[in-house]
Amino acid sequence: MDIKILIATHKKSRVPDGSPYYPIQVGAALHEPLSIPGVLRDDQGDSISRKNPNYCELTALYWAWKNLPAGYLGIVHYRRYFAGARREGDKWSRIAAQNDFEQMLGACPVILPKKRRYWIETTYRQYVHAHHAQDLDKTREILARKYPEYLPAFDQVMKSTSGHRFNMFVMRRDLLDGYCSWLFDVLFTLEAELDISDYSPNDARVFGFVSERLLDVWVKTNHIAYKEMPYLFMEKQNWLKKGGAFLKRKFIGKS
Repeated sequence: MDIKILIATHKKSRVPDGSPYYPIQVGAALHEPLSIPGVLRDDQGDSISRKNPNYCELTALYWAWKNLPAGYLGIVHYRRYFAGARREGDKWSRIAAQNDFEQMLGACPVILPKKRRYWIETTYRQYVHAHHAQDLDKTREILARKYPEYLPAFDQVMKSTSGHRFNMFVMRRDLLDGYCSWLFDVLFTLEAELDISDYSPNDARVFGFVSERLLDVWVKTNHIAYKEMPYLFMEKQNWLKKGGAFLKRKFIGKS
């Protein structure tokens, strides 16, 4: 299978060798080139590389959509990968390989990461506690105006306590074309209508954050068949710190 999976990175980092992985420097138009062998750049050809502070890894997705031919296109992160069938060994030996993807894609056209579950919060409330309610409220207004057929799924996703996150996936090319055409039209409209002039640097990554919540909206509306793969965090996670920050946002408010 012709599978190309981008590894979005903004700094020099260890990456898997060989097919199907292609490291790509995000925000390349704003920074010095990375010294990673074979690294691609998201600022060549049709690109939105300069939007990286607001669009995160989506600048790599946009570049691949416009410039990288492939039967299947995917995106992961230098800190987060899909996990393959192998269970023994260190994390690097457990990263999904070409045959892992081929096995799944032979039965289904889309691979998504296992759902992240919030248990006590809805997708909407979790977002609002971490960012700004207007981000999602304005997105809903745009969908109502431009894509009303997506509203039922949007409302359902906002009320759900779980979802596919991280902007990680692998998709058959024709489906990715449809997804990106819709996604970037929504996000570019949101960018034109949302005032983020007083946002913190983290909150200014709004279009990347919103897109994480829109993936399930697109999947549900279009009845896309998919399979889930587990994922690996390549860096140690401080779950105590994360849990404390979650509770602080929920009961005290975002600082």
